[in-house]
Amino acid sequence: MTIDPVCKIEVDEKTAKFKSEYKGETYYFCAPGCKKAFEEKPDGYVG
Repeated sequence: MTIDPVCKIEVDEKTAKFKSEYKGETYYFCAPGCKKAFEEKPDGYVG
């Protein structure tokens, strides 16, 4: 399991429908809204 960087909900990488690549890392999301928010400002959620 991993944590959605936007809403901090646990997400199963094996079944996650929403994911994004950023700086060589894969991030998984619980919903399309979280993925969209991350992709608009990834530096706000990483690091």
